[in-house]
Amino acid sequence: MKKAIYPGSFDPVTFGHLDIIRRAAGLFDTLTVLVMINSAKRTLFSPDERVNMIRGLLTEFPNVDVKATDRLLVDYARENDINIVVRGLRTTTDFEYELQLAHIYKKENEGLETVFLATEMEYSYLSSTVVREFASYHGDISPFVPASLIPLIEEKYK
Repeated sequence: MKKAIYPGSFDPVTFGHLDIIRRAAGLFDTLTVLVMINSAKRTLFSPDERVNMIRGLLTEFPNVDVKATDRLLVDYARENDINIVVRGLRTTTDFEYELQLAHIYKKENEGLETVFLATEMEYSYLSSTVVREFASYHGDISPFVPASLIPLIEEKYK
């Protein structure tokens, strides 16, 4: 069974993230979307809020689960017998950073392979940072996130 993990902060989850999740779900038997908790990083949504938002958007994917962890990705993967990491790429800058991470993952967990999925062109500009920036100025975020998330995001900026 091919088990993969797609880690990220997902603060908030965007159409770009959902595209990678949809495509990865079709490639692997199981996919764990892993909300990474970094205590040094200030987030808009709590880990539980992010997990619940993502779960609500993935009901059509029975082979996808959503979890959160404050542990190292390599340890989580090892403990859960997951040997594939999925990473989305938007730009060459992403590739340079993600390649470094892939090498670190491999050094720390020899059995862990990284698979890169190039984002669809329509999402190549999109990031959670862009969503938060637009939302903080009460801009239109409908091109970036599912409609069900818009009120939740806007509430954070009232």
